[in-house]
Amino acid sequence: MLVVDQMRADYVDKFRGQWTAGLKRLVEEGAWFRDAAYPYAATETCVGHSTISTGAFPATHGMVANAWWDRDTQKMVTCTADPQTKNVGYAGVSAKGGDSAWRMQVPAFAEELRFQTGSATRIVTFSLKARAGITMAGHKGDAVTWFDGGGWATSNVYGTMPFIEAYASVHPVKADYGKTWALTLPESAYWYDEKATGAVPPQGWELTFPHPLRGKADSSEPDEAFYQQWSASPFADAYLTQLAENALNSLGLGKGGGVDYLGVSYSTLDYVGHAFGPRSWEIQDILVRLDQDLGELFATLDKKVGRGNYVVALSADHGVVPVPEDMQKTGADTGVLRLPEVQERIEKVLAPLNYPKPSVARITGSDIYFVPGVYEKLKGDAAAMGQVLDAIKSAAGVAEVYRAEQLADRPATQSPTRRAMADSYFPGRSGDLFIVPKPYWLMDGTPAGKVRSYGTGHGTPYNYDQRVPILLMGYGVEPGRYYGEATPADIAPTLASLCGITLAPRDGRVLAEGLANRTAPQTARSASATAGAKSAKE
Repeated sequence: MLVVDQMRADYVDKFRGQWTAGLKRLVEEGAWFRDAAYPYAATETCVGHSTISTGAFPATHGMVANAWWDRDTQKMVTCTADPQTKNVGYAGVSAKGGDSAWRMQVPAFAEELRFQTGSATRIVTFSLKARAGITMAGHKGDAVTWFDGGGWATSNVYGTMPFIEAYASVHPVKADYGKTWALTLPESAYWYDEKATGAVPPQGWELTFPHPLRGKADSSEPDEAFYQQWSASPFADAYLTQLAENALNSLGLGKGGGVDYLGVSYSTLDYVGHAFGPRSWEIQDILVRLDQDLGELFATLDKKVGRGNYVVALSADHGVVPVPEDMQKTGADTGVLRLPEVQERIEKVLAPLNYPKPSVARITGSDIYFVPGVYEKLKGDAAAMGQVLDAIKSAAGVAEVYRAEQLADRPATQSPTRRAMADSYFPGRSGDLFIVPKPYWLMDGTPAGKVRSYGTGHGTPYNYDQRVPILLMGYGVEPGRYYGEATPADIAPTLASLCGITLAPRDGRVLAEGLANRTAPQTARSASATAGAKSAKE
């Protein structure tokens, strides 16, 4: 299972002519679903990875955002934060907090695979982000690993693995200090402008190549800026690939008594996309380098497991909004929807109406959370509710506002936007009101008077955020291009079908059109069972 964080579907169309290895092989030898998209609005990392791994939408699996306002504690909580667990660092890394999939309301495919076929299945995942590595694995796993504090970490829910400890000790990330990310292709091969319009590069980098990994200007050793630069460089993707190959070698994945699950979420494209936007040399170069990494990984799989003896699924957790300053060059209606301004407008309306001050607890993404008791009072005060909704709609960049009761229970509707918002709604975790920005408007929570620290984002119900690639390759897959509707929630049911297990509940379907009509070979276990049944009959 490969997830390329923030990989828009159109990147495949635009750049595949420059790929020569792994990504090229997926496109040419695999099943390419050309019209794949998330149907919901909450296009964020935790949400997308949970959808891919469970086959369910956020309205079912409950992971509604990377983080949300917790009404019980009146604080923001991340989707994987677990107060009952403790994170553990590898190779002397001091890991903070505790993380697990305990907030995910349904099992992941990998969990069901192990439960339904026996304990022989190994579950191994790697990512720079905890919310990606954890949700790909689910509630249980053998090696669930993410980047934290300059090194690698897991939690006591999953436990540590000696091969990761050994690899991280011999190959510390800080060894990449002093390297430089230079262009892979000739300059003439890159699209767009050399300096991406509206880009906000990581600290210590300029808008042009090369990009040095040396931290702050006055730094002589790895610092926080260096680790941010490293995460936004192709060296991070290469390291994840090496961890995956090390897992194959150390654990003998694919050679045991069950079907093993290896998940890698490549986070670098997301960091690069937020900084430089989709129309940048950086995006193009990262994909060229990732193509080489995946070619190396597939070659290792061919050698260790055998070509045709494994299945690869590649998708993305979300796309990305064009950088507003760049999009303005087209003459489109675009800009920045400033969420602090929305909150100010709400407070101004409610101030003379005998409501608490403040009335808004938090606005995060599209979700507006009121302090306890306010929304219940608003529901019985039609005039005040109308004023609040009008105030929100009057803010620049707002297209629509929905109330929680309009989205609950996923009502049947002809509105694709309302349907997308409803598929994202989970009672108790989602907000009280929900903002839908206008197309090409970036929702931004930067406080008034401060300059935003990134180029662009995602999290809207529009095609540039929803549409992502789905590529399947390997045993049981019928190569070709498929144009029917598909969603990343279809991946888990499809893998479940190939493995002979059942997922419930699920919102996705089996991508039957992309599966070959083959008879599965008997495993040693099933052959033994067949022989036993025959003997009993005799």
